[in-house]
Amino acid sequence: MRPVPTRTLAAALGAAAPGATVRLQGHVHRRRELRAVTFLVLRDRTGLAQVVVRPEEGQQVPPEETTVEVVGLATPNEQAPGGVEVTRPTITALTDPALTPPVELWRPRLAAGLPTLLDHAPVTWRHPHQRAKGELAAASLRGFRGTLDAAGFTEVSTPKLVASATESGANVFPVDYFGRPAFLAQSPQFFKQQLVGVFERVYETGPVFRAEPHDTVRHLAEYVSLDAELGFVDDHRDVLAVLRDVLAGMVAAIDEHAGEAVRRLGLTLPVVPGQIPVVHFADALRRVGADPDEPDLAPEHERALGAWAKDELGSDLLAVEGYPLRKRPFYTHPWTGRSHPGGPWSNSFDLLFRGMELVTGGQRLHRYGDYVTAIEARGESPDAYAAYLQAFAHGMPPHGGFAIGLERWVGRLVEAPNIREVTLFPRDLHRLTP
Repeated sequence: MRPVPTRTLAAALGAAAPGATVRLQGHVHRRRELRAVTFLVLRDRTGLAQVVVRPEEGQQVPPEETTVEVVGLATPNEQAPGGVEVTRPTITALTDPALTPPVELWRPRLAAGLPTLLDHAPVTWRHPHQRAKGELAAASLRGFRGTLDAAGFTEVSTPKLVASATESGANVFPVDYFGRPAFLAQSPQFFKQQLVGVFERVYETGPVFRAEPHDTVRHLAEYVSLDAELGFVDDHRDVLAVLRDVLAGMVAAIDEHAGEAVRRLGLTLPVVPGQIPVVHFADALRRVGADPDEPDLAPEHERALGAWAKDELGSDLLAVEGYPLRKRPFYTHPWTGRSHPGGPWSNSFDLLFRGMELVTGGQRLHRYGDYVTAIEARGESPDAYAAYLQAFAHGMPPHGGFAIGLERWVGRLVEAPNIREVTLFPRDLHRLTP
């Protein structure tokens, strides 16, 4: 009886010595039955391996997607993945025979429509092409954390059940909190600002919830937000500089940790410039021929600006700064740069990535009196924000931050026409399962 070795992953099979006994575990990716031989293609988290089964060996190949263990001999074959296949196998099913999957996962590309992919997401995400998108997200998170850790940031985790809305009371999900009204958090904004007074530099990765009745290809009701906040800034340009380093770190992490996923998807990763080009909001409106009184950029404006940045500046990234104060949350710091017609402007920005808004960021108010004035200007009482404002009453540094939508980032990397294509289990107006 052959000794059973430790598990060999598919990607490592090519390094096995000829004739060595190997043990693979994974899913039956494909079963090809010929007259004289059956080929079992096994899939694990690292790739594919080929197993050769001959009739006289008495081995049954379970249906596709059944999980199996295969113990056999590593045999050189230039036509096999990695140049090595497994022969003389002993195949052991690790579960009951799998049902026929809703799509043929062995095909290089999935031809199914998006509703089918989403309805059967626990199975369709197994496809290597689909899984690669998740690998991009995971590597991006790794780069986000690593860059900010190296820059002296502290990772925090803040509540997702809150007593009041962060930005707009109309766009929150209400929750019964032991008989009291509560809401799912729209963002960690209030908490991360308060924690700047503790750690100076903080970041968080986690879900946020927006009850906005959008049924578009770029909106979700729940998504992953990558938030950062830093103290002792001069203005929003300091925030943008940190954001630039974060994006460069995310791209580098994808290249290092998800290079195979990039190759599998045929992607061209963006080159993050040493300094992200910046245009003022008023100039951006003029460039796209929009009404100078517009309070925001429409999607078609973003696309036009993205094309201009790529063609004229050679950049996939463009920061639009100085958005009108009336469009920004009450905690946004007023504009301190050179004068522009119109306004009043804000020390804030949106970062466009390949023609779509990816990041919102900027400088915040940090003086208690300014908050009282801003809240009262909204017709509200500062007493309603007492828990939030206490940090400012006890002294806070000038600070600012940003938030990146992870799904939107990955969506633009792969240039997906619909953000749901890169969201593992999307939540929107119509979908609460699976």
